[in-house]
Amino acid sequence: MTALNQVYKCEVCGNIIEMLHTGVGELVCCGQTMKLQQEKHEEEGFTEKHRPVIEELEDGAAITIGAVEHPMTEEHYIEWVEVLEDNKLCRHKLKPGDKPTVRSWQKDHSYVRAYCNVHGLWKN
Repeated sequence: MTALNQVYKCEVCGNIIEMLHTGVGELVCCGQTMKLQQEKHEEEGFTEKHRPVIEELEDGAAITIGAVEHPMTEEHYIEWVEVLEDNKLCRHKLKPGDKPTVRSWQKDHSYVRAYCNVHGLWKN
């Protein structure tokens, strides 16, 4: 059974989907079962550049991916950052060359997560 906000990836073509509704059954793409992307919190050697860091500001928050700024090259970059704010899910898309930082206008963050094209899904 799928769960709300789970992220799945096709290991063949790279398609990525996020669950908007729960359901039963198997998610298939390119003739293969899609792989659930587990949210990582800690992983030796990778945490300092992947885990979202939230800096509370007077008028919201600045969210940077990594205590040490994540690289943003063509080969290795953060594809998107999601912020759950007051029951609203906001996704910020990034591309190579961008800074791995987004701005949130809310102060209460139920969760923040980021997707690295090489190392997968990370949660604060």
